[in-house]
Amino acid sequence: MSILNKKTIRNMNVSDKKVIVRCDFNVPMDKEGNITNDLRIKAALPTINYLIENNASVILMSHLGRPKGEVKPEFSLAPIAKRIAELIRREVIFADDDNVVGDSAKQNSANLKPRQIMLLQNVRYRKEETKNVESFSKELASLGDIFINDAFGTAHRAHCSTTGIANYLPSAMGLLIEKEIIIMGTAVEKPEKPFVAILGGAKVSDKIGVIKNLLDKVQVLIIGGGMAYTFIKAQGYEIGNSLLEEDKMELALELMRTAREKGVHLILPVDTVIADEFKDGANYKTVDIKKMPKDWIGVDIGEETVKLLEDIVLSAKTIIWNGPMGVFEIPAFAEGTRKVAHLLSLCEGTTIIGGGDSAAAVEQLGYADKMTHISTGGGASLELFEGKTLPGIDILDDK
Repeated sequence: MSILNKKTIRNMNVSDKKVIVRCDFNVPMDKEGNITNDLRIKAALPTINYLIENNASVILMSHLGRPKGEVKPEFSLAPIAKRIAELIRREVIFADDDNVVGDSAKQNSANLKPRQIMLLQNVRYRKEETKNVESFSKELASLGDIFINDAFGTAHRAHCSTTGIANYLPSAMGLLIEKEIIIMGTAVEKPEKPFVAILGGAKVSDKIGVIKNLLDKVQVLIIGGGMAYTFIKAQGYEIGNSLLEEDKMELALELMRTAREKGVHLILPVDTVIADEFKDGANYKTVDIKKMPKDWIGVDIGEETVKLLEDIVLSAKTIIWNGPMGVFEIPAFAEGTRKVAHLLSLCEGTTIIGGGDSAAAVEQLGYADKMTHISTGGGASLELFEGKTLPGIDILDDK
């Protein structure tokens, strides 16, 4: 599959058409139902505005949370409709049907005029959605003339609203998905060198495919976060009570051998911040990675490791980063992640943050505007880095 050969919204005549757009409005909310971060909503605006400017009637759909096929008011998209209306300064009709494609959706869709917008209720209120059941895909398709997928965050899922509907309508990608795959697809397939990958997060098992794929492409692979301790332990060093995937130790050694054979510089932490307990307020200190005491837990990369990364990051022409360097939710253990984010902000090459926790960290730490691209999809960007086919893009019409 070449995802770059897929039709985009610009290849479609949308004037006077009812265009159904799958967005990713799965945003965090507080207990009162207030949206605490609207970045994903803002990321959908270029496509929505493009459709309005080109005289389309716009029908938006998304999931929110995991209602698991049941109607749960706390997962209603009503607050999303309100926020979109505020951002684009025009009315958003909310079709509040418990069964998603009900009387309200059908009637509003039938009466929807060009440049008007409506939003369907949470597609995951229907249990058929995640099972990609044909009948629900047809119900969704019956509301419009064209399907646009602009939900990169769910492009790796084959659900009714991401792939099923595309079997019944002419389809293309929206401006957000197009931007995601052009920037990230190009970075992985035709990177400007030196190409550096920084992988963190908790588990090696989550990143095996990514590591294997990137070892054929990068000049430097930096491993931090909880997953680094499996590599350290595999080499025979003490890691105390740090995160360990015992069944992945042999694989860690194999990946290190592969890196050597391919001439890839694989970098592990040389020092680590350790804590006596895994909680805020715990005692902590920095030690040499080969001198970890037995009962402590590794929680972050140390200062020497950051120094080791400095020249590598600053001289890179392409960098992708996925996964924090430590337990960044606890301020005392967020320093490694913050310093790596700071280094990336100074890099003059292409800097790509692969969604998920690393995107949250970069935004939280105030470096978002210094990056070339922050992906809106954690799982989807990982699968793209892995070289996998993304069903929600693969099904779209070719140019």
